[in-house]
Amino acid sequence: MTMFLAGACTRDPALSPRQDGRQERNGAGDSAAPELDRRAVVGQTVYVPVYSHIYYRDERRVIQLAVTLSVRNTDADRGIVINEVRYFDSDGKPVRKYLSKPVVLGPMASMDFVVHETDTAGGAGASFIVEWTAAGSVTEPVIEAVMISTASAQGISLVSPGRVLRKLPVPE
Repeated sequence: MTMFLAGACTRDPALSPRQDGRQERNGAGDSAAPELDRRAVVGQTVYVPVYSHIYYRDERRVIQLAVTLSVRNTDADRGIVINEVRYFDSDGKPVRKYLSKPVVLGPMASMDFVVHETDTAGGAGASFIVEWTAAGSVTEPVIEAVMISTASAQGISLVSPGRVLRKLPVPE
């Protein structure tokens, strides 16, 4: 049996395709777009708790987890700069730095940082610190971690939101 699904796709006239397959805003229709809720911040230090493994039944049995830290720029108009992404172990000791230099994250773009399932250096109480800045007021990015394991016939996943430790206010 063959199924055929047909659907209509509408194209936003204010968007045009780029070479890399993403779309960019042309400027047409910008004034009609609803204004995003802009929080008066130009940077933050964000703490994200993660788990490279979790315990089950007792402290001797663990499930190893792969960790994906996701940094998502929620501002539709302005980029942000990710200055640092650092990974710490359960004792608060640095395990690794993920960036050798700051990276610009364009409007509505995202970036992922991965801790492999077999990497247990962080332990059950691992964490990330993410520091970001912007040239002007922007909407706060979404910074969270997703942890997953699909061992055997079982699967487990957890999401851990980032928590702002420090805000850099817009200078007056």
